Amino acid sequence: MPAISSSTSRLVQFATCLGFFMVLMDVSVVNVALQDLRLTLGADITGLQWVVNAYALVFASLLLLAGTLADKLGAKRVFMLGYGIFSIASLGCGFAPSLATLIAWRLAQGVGAALLVPTSLSLLQQAFDDDAARNRAVGWWGAGGGIALAAGPVIGGLLISSYGWRSLFFINLPIGLIGLWLTARYAPKSPVQPDRSLDIPGQITAILTLACFTFALTQASQLGLASPTIYSAMLMCVMLGGLFVWLQSHTAHPMLPMTLFRDPVLSSAAIIGMLANLVFYGMVFALSLFFQTIEHFSPRQVGIAFLPMMAVLMMMNILAGRLVDRIHRRTLATTGLLIAAFGYLLMLAALTTHTYGWLVVPMLLAGSGIALTIPTVTSATLAAVSARQAGIASGLLNAGRQVGGIVGVALFGYLIRGESPLVFLPGLNHALVISVIALVLAAGLAFTGLRPAGGTRICGTKSADKDLSD
Repeated sequence: MPAISSSTSRLVQFATCLGFFMVLMDVSVVNVALQDLRLTLGADITGLQWVVNAYALVFASLLLLAGTLADKLGAKRVFMLGYGIFSIASLGCGFAPSLATLIAWRLAQGVGAALLVPTSLSLLQQAFDDDAARNRAVGWWGAGGGIALAAGPVIGGLLISSYGWRSLFFINLPIGLIGLWLTARYAPKSPVQPDRSLDIPGQITAILTLACFTFALTQASQLGLASPTIYSAMLMCVMLGGLFVWLQSHTAHPMLPMTLFRDPVLSSAAIIGMLANLVFYGMVFALSLFFQTIEHFSPRQVGIAFLPMMAVLMMMNILAGRLVDRIHRRTLATTGLLIAAFGYLLMLAALTTHTYGWLVVPMLLAGSGIALTIPTVTSATLAAVSARQAGIASGLLNAGRQVGGIVGVALFGYLIRGESPLVFLPGLNHALVISVIALVLAAGLAFTGLRPAGGTRICGTKSADKDLSD
């Protein structure tokens, strides 16, 4: 694949950042609109949960398929398809006349999001041959997500107060059109693997496994862990998961080659990403309820309260992209995870004061540590594989992160399911202890699993990919 100019690479980078921004914006911004949805569409609590969870479930379920499609059809084509689906689905959400229609279009948004995320990383790998430039690009990519998470609640509050909840979805249309044009005009042709199998049995089994897992975790708060329904769902999850592993081990062209897990960097990065997201998204969910239920903050105040934790994501993602050129990935990821663990440990003491000011420093540390970690493990993932399998490796990493987020929200939601401070606060403390332990374990894994750069790439080499052009 011929080299592209620096200016063209930057435009490709901007297109990928826009896509990631749009995806993460719709993860967080809908929470601000829940009360309006309740009033205008007559939604009950279960309906509101589906508005949020439908997007996350489809997003997580299809990430591996998206990675496979990126390898088979070319990342550029699949990325543009994701932009198109997400934009059309956002338009459908904005015009939805009923709750059921809105949920259906949210499912479609999840499809577009799943196609956008792993392919955006593949395009960055193809647009930046130089490792240092690619690391900086990944840092800016992560910063786009940080901006979305930080600005989402505030922008959502302003849009709703001025134009109503439908404007949250209409705003995606111009963003999607700009991203589509930039990608079509400037992104290079991507390597393709026409013989790459989609492994339909594997795809279906993986989706059903995650669906059962998500259902069991989410419904546990309502039905209780001892419910036969929860037991049945978890049993189905275990059986389907075992079938998935067996299929991948006995299929000539599996969706998820088991050889990927032989590389300690890739397997470690996937687990670290899962644990980091479990803590981050789980604690954002728990703290949101703490601010609203215990501290009685308004939705706008909640958005502002999260600014220290979210805004630092943007700055530290950019810094991480630069530091990874100078500091070994193992050192940077381990340090970031320990900083985050220390932040959540301090939060245990800060919460006892019931004074928001004491939470600012712990939230800054927690956000900074996670922001140092995610771009680092993302960069390690892209460096560990060849361009031929960048799509599936990116899909694996991001699928692990999304599963971690689902687990975190479900687990911490179960711990804080009581509205009384006597029940809520001990549950929140338990969630913080689990967060510290999970992050320390992830730090240990980063130190032992992220080997020094310069190791042999798995699954082929760059030189072998030059003949595979779109």
